[in-house]
Amino acid sequence: MTTYVWDYLPEYEAEREDLLDAVDTVFRSGKLVLGPSVGGFEREFADYHGVAHCTGVDNGTNAVKLGLQALGVGPGDEVITVSNTAAPTVVAIDGTGATPVFVDIREQDFLMDTAQVAAAITPRTKALLPVHLYGQCVDMAPLRELADRHGLVILEDCAQAHGARHHGRLAGTMGDAAAFSFYPTKVLGAYGDGGAVITSDDEIDGDMRRLRYYGMEKTYYVVRTPGHNSRLDEVQAEILRRKLRRLDGYLAGRRTVAERYEQGLGDLADRGLLLPATNEGNDHVYYVYVVRHPRRDEIIEALKRYDISLNISYPWPVHTNSGFAHLGYGTGSLPVTERLAGEIFSLPMYPSLPAGLQDKVISAVREAVLAL
Repeated sequence: MTTYVWDYLPEYEAEREDLLDAVDTVFRSGKLVLGPSVGGFEREFADYHGVAHCTGVDNGTNAVKLGLQALGVGPGDEVITVSNTAAPTVVAIDGTGATPVFVDIREQDFLMDTAQVAAAITPRTKALLPVHLYGQCVDMAPLRELADRHGLVILEDCAQAHGARHHGRLAGTMGDAAAFSFYPTKVLGAYGDGGAVITSDDEIDGDMRRLRYYGMEKTYYVVRTPGHNSRLDEVQAEILRRKLRRLDGYLAGRRTVAERYEQGLGDLADRGLLLPATNEGNDHVYYVYVVRHPRRDEIIEALKRYDISLNISYPWPVHTNSGFAHLGYGTGSLPVTERLAGEIFSLPMYPSLPAGLQDKVISAVREAVLAL
């Protein structure tokens, strides 16, 4: 039996009755699009974060794209972000007509090196897009200072950081708006695609609601500019409402898994295996459990003998993708990002990961590392 990095089936078996009831609730409601489940989830997700507004959309990519557009980003603008992220972050920037501008990451935590952002700001810079990657937050204080000084907006990419905190503040509450994904693998995942943008700014929220609904405020009447068909599905919204009530339990489960990895693998640092580091002031939620080793590929190959399938997040930094060659970032332009892409890999991580299965992974990783 193959051991995967992520598996939803144990969670589904534990929550099956409630999830099927969620589907039945929607189907019996008589309202299948932008109905009570979407509205209820939007209120509850906003309340969880202590913000005024949440707009549900169809996926995390459009959450970033529409969030940027609601913040006024468009053709001719530049958005500063990182290349060590899932491609959708950058695809969304490109979708607004703006130009992605990359800064390098920090070696110790794989997050945006905020010390490099000031030098990347130009007269065309409109927005900063920090990615709270792998489950912990970017240091937001220097970004807020730069944004205020230069008149920029901040959209937080929180696709991998539901429930993470930075000096007590939840991810998504430190910028002008924040984008979330509810793809099934996420800390708060749906049973299909979904996304949302949260903000406490009434105007941003109003623009988001128009943009996700063709640009309409009333049926068949487009105001200001055309938008998109990007509505969060009622079934996914009702499932997310149920799962939001269990979010703190999911976070506790992920931290338990992380603790077991620390206990089982923490002594291998002198053999080159480096485990995730949590920054001071951060509460890590371990969306993925990313470790490092200079002989990563050999370890992954060795674990195949145990039928353990690992993942790399991400093997190709976005700026090295041929689809973004037009941005002009050659090899060596982001040296830390490029080097770490050859060393990082993810161990299985989800709150319902059985302890016995994790012990199997720990034993296999130990054997592979010690054999190098």
